[in-house]
Amino acid sequence: MNIIAPGLSLFQNYRREWLPADLVAGLSVAAVALPVGIAYADLAGFPPVVGIYSCILPPVMYALFGSSRQLIVNPDVTAAAIVASTVAPLAAGNAEKFADLAMVLTLMTGIFLIAGGIVGLGAIANFLSRPILTGYLNGIALTIIVGQLGKLLGYEVAGGGFFSKLVSVISRLNETQLPTAALGLSLLVMLLVAKRVLPRLPWPLVAGLIGAGVVYFLGLTSRGVAIVGSVPAGLPVPHIPSVDLDQLTPLAFGAGGIMLVSFCSMTMTARSFAAKNGYTIDSTRDMVALGICDISAGLSRGFVVSGSDSRTAVVDSSGSKSQMAGIVASAAMVFVLLFLTSPLSYLPITGLSAILISSSTGLLDTTSIRDYYRLSKPEFRQCMVATLGVMTVGVLPGVLVAVGLAIFNLLRKASRPHDAVLGQMPDSPDLYRDLNAGAEPIPGLVIFRFDSPIIFFNAEHFASRVRTVADEAPPDTRYFLLNAESSSALDVTGASVIRSLREELSARGIILGVARPKGRFLSMLERSGLADEIGRENLFLTVREGVSAFLETERTSSVKATARDPE
Repeated sequence: MNIIAPGLSLFQNYRREWLPADLVAGLSVAAVALPVGIAYADLAGFPPVVGIYSCILPPVMYALFGSSRQLIVNPDVTAAAIVASTVAPLAAGNAEKFADLAMVLTLMTGIFLIAGGIVGLGAIANFLSRPILTGYLNGIALTIIVGQLGKLLGYEVAGGGFFSKLVSVISRLNETQLPTAALGLSLLVMLLVAKRVLPRLPWPLVAGLIGAGVVYFLGLTSRGVAIVGSVPAGLPVPHIPSVDLDQLTPLAFGAGGIMLVSFCSMTMTARSFAAKNGYTIDSTRDMVALGICDISAGLSRGFVVSGSDSRTAVVDSSGSKSQMAGIVASAAMVFVLLFLTSPLSYLPITGLSAILISSSTGLLDTTSIRDYYRLSKPEFRQCMVATLGVMTVGVLPGVLVAVGLAIFNLLRKASRPHDAVLGQMPDSPDLYRDLNAGAEPIPGLVIFRFDSPIIFFNAEHFASRVRTVADEAPPDTRYFLLNAESSSALDVTGASVIRSLREELSARGIILGVARPKGRFLSMLERSGLADEIGRENLFLTVREGVSAFLETERTSSVKATARDPE
């Protein structure tokens, strides 16, 4: 049974001494998750109670099926933004339709994740580079912040991307509602400052309580301050959604984007806390676990979830040792739904916007941008393009921009990989390093290393580099040794290119040899007949062996020349 639900070992091996820390951590998580879940539900376009529904079953499911001891799976700001951009156009203002579409979207995301985990797509977490993911999250954060400014100030902002929302915010500043703006800005400043001064306190809950108290005691609803309103008590009632068949394609597209972003984000968070606490996670297992969490959220009338870095940090800082903290947090949410929904009705909408803006600032990463600019201009540009993609074409198309950038970056690097001409280190003749690193060339011999498999999309670049190196070599070059230690594979196109290069080099009086061929590279040399064309005597297990063979040939040739011409 533990193979199906590995988290059952949590209950079998649970230690009593863990319970106090887990109780404190779970209640602390619930204190943060309650107002944040309501705020994310508002961002996604749901009634407030849906945010609470989404915080109940997913943490329990992850405790049973996930591999992290600290990770809290809850509603996520990025996923909420994608839900809104996917479902809102299809629902066309119909709240019931919106709920049905979102439920199907959540279930589809869960199914995609489980299927991906079963076929081994857990490695997708390594696909999006950190600069591209940083740019994507920065774009999400800026778009959310601008989109919430209107609610913070008491008026509606037009839809669209970042710039259209920004124009709407500026053009309607004259509609600012002073009581709403005063309350919202005060809560926002408190959140931004307090998180730095006392980061361990559940400030979203504090802000929500203060906001609700101010609204109730000062009677601000009569002065135009909008509130959450009635929150239905009780657990969610099962529901069978209804959608049109022609809406399944855009929903599947949205589910794919959420799958990619939410899983990558979750894995980054889980790995960070696992490394801090001295254990490892299983990405494939976590992909399946997140899919189960999404399905449980959908079936309980919630929406898509992911790993939450802020709520996981709360668990970690509380000293929790197990996923029991997530289960405690879920139980606390059930208690709120059953007995404490009345006070939630006084939560001001401007307060939720303050919480969202404060949360979104946590996604902004300007330090990394400066590092990318300093360390790698191409990766800096990729980060900026990902950010602008989200800000201009929208959140969901921004996923495509990010994925497209990742694929382009991968192909660009793979098609034009690093290479080096090697020589002997003066103080260690058996070490062969890049000539640019202080190594010295061996007269008559070129040692060339190509740091990639030689296959169809980089074979011509490989050929070009070999020709360039041969052209730049001294006129007395007699041997070209290809160091294949970094070339793990060779396909038919690559083999054909090497055959042509051997003939070209031979026409110049240069012999081609290969050192350290292995695996699929060596297999293709054998199957294609190249091993015999190059000559078995020119295939070497090591670079040192190839250099020794060349030097021995040179010595033998010199002795023969001296014997023929003793003068």
